Amino acid sequence: MTERDLFSSDTVSHLAGTLADPIASTPPQPLREAVETSMRRYFEHLDGSQATDLYAMVMAEVEAPLLACVLEHTDGNQTRAADVLGLNRGTLRKKLKLYGLIEGDAP
Repeated sequence: MTERDLFSSDTVSHLAGTLADPIASTPPQPLREAVETSMRRYFEHLDGSQATDLYAMVMAEVEAPLLACVLEHTDGNQTRAADVLGLNRGTLRKKLKLYGLIEGDAP
């Protein structure tokens, strides 16, 4: 199991800061608790290995689906998506390119 696999099993819900489990019928988990649970599971699965570049990995795993969901919510309107996210539109475009969510050269 790769580092990224440990985070990809949780689906981020853009409503009310919760994580919804698409398989189980349990109530949504607050995002903060889901992150903590995922991080504890990640460290347990390291099995003595050293974690490296953890911050960048976690941010990429969270940021990409966040941007995709907000862009979908705004029907692809990047100006509205930037407003929803509290980002400058140029910053949003840079991030969208970075994660391959729009065409263009990644920085």
